[in-house]
Amino acid sequence: MRIITGIAKGFKLKAPKGLVTRPTADRVKESLFNILGSDVYDAEVLDLFAGTGNLGLEALSRGATSAVFVDQDKDSMQVIKENAIHTKLIEKAEIYKTDVFFALNKFNITKKNFDLVFCDPPYNKGFVERVLESLDKLSIMEDRGLIVIEHSRKDKIDAEWKHLRLIRSQRYGATIISFFVFEKLNSKQMEEL
Repeated sequence: MRIITGIAKGFKLKAPKGLVTRPTADRVKESLFNILGSDVYDAEVLDLFAGTGNLGLEALSRGATSAVFVDQDKDSMQVIKENAIHTKLIEKAEIYKTDVFFALNKFNITKKNFDLVFCDPPYNKGFVERVLESLDKLSIMEDRGLIVIEHSRKDKIDAEWKHLRLIRSQRYGATIISFFVFEKLNSKQMEEL
């Protein structure tokens, strides 16, 4: 596992020992960032269930303004910090050891907004729907912000929410990457104005 491109290109990333994390494979990550293209540049990034910090650090390397990493596992937090220091991206990183849903509510209260959210929760545990529901309901996304969710093909997710719309899904073996856009006013609401 490494940083693929940008200012930290080639830096190898550590992972916690054991099966606590399931880092995104380099080929999947490369495809994901090719799809995102220039949407990463200058983005305020949120990396949920951050694990190793792989996705948020890649975004920083590619020109994101900042990245907030959230995970409640203490070993993951230590690895994210070590990876951020090793890649020399620590000054653009905020690392929180807490429950993802507690963090989302806290960001809502403090009015912290994001352009790009990565979410790579444990598979088949119901976290995907809960995260999407929270992001749809809370005011932490910039208009036209993107949400990238890595999930199992067994995770069933709704394509349409009040403010979220599925715009693309890519399958990589048993893994699916789903891309949602956040719209403060969706097309139906626009028609009603």
